[in-house]
Amino acid sequence: MPPGLTWLQEFQEGRAWVDRLPRLVEACEQAWALRLGEPFPYAFASLALPATRVDGTAAVLKIQFPDRESEHEAAALSLWDGEGAVRLLAHDSTRHALLLERCEPGTPLSELPPDAALDIMVDLLPRLWKPAAEPFRPLAEEATWWAERLPDRWEQAGRPFERRLLEGALEALDALPPSQGEQVLLSQDLHAGNVLRARREPWLVIDPKPLVGEREFGIVALVRGKELGVGPDRARERLSRLTGELSLDADRARGWVLAQTLAWAFADDGFDPGQVEVARWFLA
Repeated sequence: MPPGLTWLQEFQEGRAWVDRLPRLVEACEQAWALRLGEPFPYAFASLALPATRVDGTAAVLKIQFPDRESEHEAAALSLWDGEGAVRLLAHDSTRHALLLERCEPGTPLSELPPDAALDIMVDLLPRLWKPAAEPFRPLAEEATWWAERLPDRWEQAGRPFERRLLEGALEALDALPPSQGEQVLLSQDLHAGNVLRARREPWLVIDPKPLVGEREFGIVALVRGKELGVGPDRARERLSRLTGELSLDADRARGWVLAQTLAWAFADDGFDPGQVEVARWFLA
């Protein structure tokens, strides 16, 4: 079991899924005639194993823990159809299992110098932003969900940061959703660790957490993430460069960064002070 999945042992539904995993893997191995290797070490919400199909094709078997953010991952990959993202080779919705194209050598974009990595993303992102609707959850709906939960989570955590920051995020979550631009397919966790070097294309996106919303939200994970440099100056530089080169509204993108960063700072067992600090960098 990859260390990143141990958190699932802390609650009943997670333990039940972990207990089922060997049977799920075996069932997929037989159904898709796979030869499997040891799990990839990086994992948080799914188990991924290198696989080889009967024709010798390299693939990845991914068994998802059913959660809100990964819902409709297979549909997102199908819509992209290999255009800048890994191909979906097979899908078993009852087992939450996906058989995916394997990226080889599979090194992450985060290993490039930050400026070179941003060059790649400026070219890649417009290819991913395809017009979309159902079955994907609207960004506006997700924003409402964040706004409804944030005040209670802030109170339950003992008011761990200034009210001004909370109010800034809530203002953004109120103002941005009804005034969005064209609705396109977005991956709300598209940081530089989720873009891998490959052979069919130089770089391919993996692990979509799909939403449908405006393009300005599509750069949030790259801006707030630490993969391409840490600190307020680096993060604001990413915001400036991506909005400028992709012709995005910088103020709207900043608002989405603030809102999602603070919403994702909370978990059932507390909050992440590092994420809160990132949110502060983007408070107007």
